[in-house]
Amino acid sequence: MRKIKVLLISIPLILTSYGCSDFLDEKSDLKLATPDRLEDNQMLLNNYGFLNVDFASSGETSSDDHYLTDADYNGLSFEATKRLHIWMPDNVAPPISSGNDWSTCYRSIYVCNAVLFNMQDKNFTGEQADNIRGQALALRAFRYLDAAQIWCKAYDPQTAGTDLGLPLRLDPDMNTPSVRSTVKQTYDQIISDLQTAIPLLLPKQISEMRISRAAAYGLLARTYLFMGDYSNALKNTEQALNINNGLMDFNTLNANADFPIQEMNKEILLWAAATYESHLMPAKIPDHIYQMYDNNDLRKTIFFRKNTANEILFKGYYNNVNGPIVSVATDELYLMAAECNVRLNKIQEGMSYLNNLLVKRWKAGTYIPLTANSQTEALDIILKERRKGLLIRGTRWSDIKRYNRDGANITLTRTVNGQTYTLPPNDLRYAIAIPEEIITLTGMPQNPR
Repeated sequence: MRKIKVLLISIPLILTSYGCSDFLDEKSDLKLATPDRLEDNQMLLNNYGFLNVDFASSGETSSDDHYLTDADYNGLSFEATKRLHIWMPDNVAPPISSGNDWSTCYRSIYVCNAVLFNMQDKNFTGEQADNIRGQALALRAFRYLDAAQIWCKAYDPQTAGTDLGLPLRLDPDMNTPSVRSTVKQTYDQIISDLQTAIPLLLPKQISEMRISRAAAYGLLARTYLFMGDYSNALKNTEQALNINNGLMDFNTLNANADFPIQEMNKEILLWAAATYESHLMPAKIPDHIYQMYDNNDLRKTIFFRKNTANEILFKGYYNNVNGPIVSVATDELYLMAAECNVRLNKIQEGMSYLNNLLVKRWKAGTYIPLTANSQTEALDIILKERRKGLLIRGTRWSDIKRYNRDGANITLTRTVNGQTYTLPPNDLRYAIAIPEEIITLTGMPQNPR
């Protein structure tokens, strides 16, 4: 037991001390960190306070589901965060020494790679070994998918083969130089990891903190959705729902509670949270979003409260300790199934999925099922409900990017300290600048500005 405690503590300390950019180029001796037992590798993946938290918050900071007052903006801790909020082209990441999205992403990938190396090195076999391999592969894919939403352009089949992707670290050897792949290679790796992981994973794990087959199907569906491959997105959504299709009834929640939604509820397939950011906890919600919710829609009281200044604050978090939830959950699956069906011109099927979800969100006896007479009308309804249902859940930035890719022409605008800033559709700044420290250390090309 003493040995595994050392392993659990040493890897986070090493990665935090060096920062992601440093350890990608540091010399290493893998033998020093190779667990001898199968259980040791599972324990590395059980470090939930390291692997399940600190997913990227840059997209949420950049999106239009919240706003900052001038006082909020001026009070931000890092100049880089201020620049990120107003879509500056560079210097938008805090230093690695303070922790940033890049370092937390790649330190988690390092742990997954270390486990996969250990499993191969020791030639572990059997159901438990398969499950551990599956977890490491799926968690690595989750981190790469999360990263692609921040530092890559939206997936476009016409340009994905040349657009800059991520450096794909697939083993824990720190001596391998960091080289950027293409967007296509990045998504191909994510899909490959998830497809390999799914048959290895248990359908349900002993805890929602541990990734399951249902969650991996959900991640694969999310990946295909972001790519615009609606047929495969629907296929994998249905596979996930075949394992778990449970929904919370919001009529059973206490709207007066500070945080009405339980952290581990029946909708969670994999618990994961973004980095805690004070400007997102609680997030201030624009009034036009608040007004989108009908008075009989329980989300209007479950998700929001007003402060003494009459500002609308979000309280639909599943906890108040970590950052916003970015979990794979069944409510997202219903919304994906609704959207994908409609995009495949199966309007009634899509609306049925949406209505099955919304009836659980409205006051009992008040919900009237929504109908649509055309694909365009149905899609408008569903995308509006997607935004309302997944508010401050880490999906809006990705959604804006893919909607604009498909011609939505969404322009983002902020006014800060009397100056107006805009982000036009498909602007190069949607691929956020990689931290300059990383570019200097690795020599990789920066995202075009």
